[in-house]
Order: sequence, then structure tokens, then C-alpha cells
Amino acid sequence: MNYNNPSKTQAVILDWAGTVVDFGSFAPTQIFVEAFGEFDVQVSIEEARGPMGMGKWDHIRTLCDIPAISERYKKVFGRAPTDDDVTAIYNRFMPLQIEKIAAHSALIPGALDTITQLRQHGLKIGSCSGYPAVVMAKVVELAEKNGYVADHVVATDEVPNGRPWPAQALANVIALGIDDVAACVKVDDTVPGILEGRRAGMWTVALVCSGNALGLTYEGYKALPAATLASERTRIHAMFESSRPHYLIDTINELPQVIEDINRRLAAGEMPQAV
Repeated sequence: MNYNNPSKTQAVILDWAGTVVDFGSFAPTQIFVEAFGEFDVQVSIEEARGPMGMGKWDHIRTLCDIPAISERYKKVFGRAPTDDDVTAIYNRFMPLQIEKIAAHSALIPGALDTITQLRQHGLKIGSCSGYPAVVMAKVVELAEKNGYVADHVVATDEVPNGRPWPAQALANVIALGIDDVAACVKVDDTVPGILEGRRAGMWTVALVCSGNALGLTYEGYKALPAATLASERTRIHAMFESSRPHYLIDTINELPQVIEDINRRLAAGEMPQAV
């Protein structure tokens, strides 16, 4: 039995917030601000966006390790935040997130048609998120009401390690019956999500405008002057550079053209791990 490179893509593994739903990725960021606020610790939206893509407990731990936020915590509690403190914030974050997730559950404009087009080309649709299973269940329920059902969903607490580790992406490979990771494409709006795909040996596509990096509503994005949008694209491309995405596109709606190019590269013998 010999190894043969895959000749075409078999699946896309899609992130959720900022990729398929919640243009601008507002649901998690606003709740981080509110959860810290309930402990009288101020965290800005910009700070909350920093570790986006990680599991939510790890996200809070990372925020607490930021010197400025740690100092604010010390002023309130007289000490730096411990893991127990992180868990306390996380436990407040969770019900707030579940309560308010519906406010940011709309599909990215055009995403449903794009996913339908991908399916028509024989691709399976996997998915994963930095949300834990209890939140993910609500996100999936709301998406289904809007017409989107992924073939498989993996929450961050359903694997030993969440992003940037590759476990969630690889769990999709197993569940979907994919025979080669190089036939998979990981699509995400965060650096940890791109690293996840890279470490899983997949093609990776970073979303520049629909997610956390730009952090605008769809209307805000469409209203940006051309020069401002170009400047923002340059900034966000630089932000993603260290994670080495294979492609950078504005939104999921450009993904079919990317898949065509990946299929061309696979047919020519090119593999994602070598690029």
C-alpha cells in the first residue's frame, strides 16, 4: 500500500463567531467586558478581543495575565488574579454568554449560500469554536433556525486542549471520515484558529473583515472608506503573519474561489505542510 497525495479538498472546518455567524464577533467580546465588570475590574473591548479564538477559560486567564488588567484587579482585591479567580470570572461569564448569545446569532450575509455552494461541490462541513459545549449548543440551535447546520461540531471543552492546539480540527477529521488532513481547509478569523489548522496539517484561510480583527458590524464594514479599509487590511494581514495562513480573504463568501485554487495546487502535488 502506497501513500498518494490527495488530489482535491474533502472538507472545510469552519469557525463560528466572526466566520459563519456574528459579523464582527461581538457575542464573546462584550460578555468578557461585562463579566470582568461584575468584579469591578474594567476591561476594554479592544483588550477583550486580544486572545480571541482560545477557549474561554484560557481567554480569561490570558486577560488576567496582561499587566494592566492584573494591576486593576490588584487595586480591587489586593492581589493578582489566581486560577480560582479566573474560574470565578468564567463562572459568571457562562450564564451571561448563554443569556445574550441570541443577540449576535445572525448569519454572516451570504454565508448560507456560500456553504450551500461548497456542499454542491461535495465538501463536508465541519466546525469548531472557542465556545464550551453548553454555549455551543445554543449557538447551533440558533443557527439551525436560520438555516445553517454543520455536519459536525466540536466545542473547546470536548477535547483535551483547545486552540491553538489541533485537537478540535482533528476531531472533525475523524468524525467526518476524512482520509487525509491535507484535504481539509480550516477557516477562522483568529490567530489561535489559524494555528490550530496549521498544526493539524491543513490548508488555512484567515478571515480579515468579518471577524474579531476588524471588529465592526456588517454595516460598519460596508461603510468604511476605501482608503481606511485598505489600511485595516494591511494591519490585519500583519497581525496574522506569524500564524502563516495560506490565504487571507475578507469574508467566507470568497471561500469557493480559494477552494478552486487549493484543488489546483493539490492536483499539482502541492501539500499544505510544505508551504
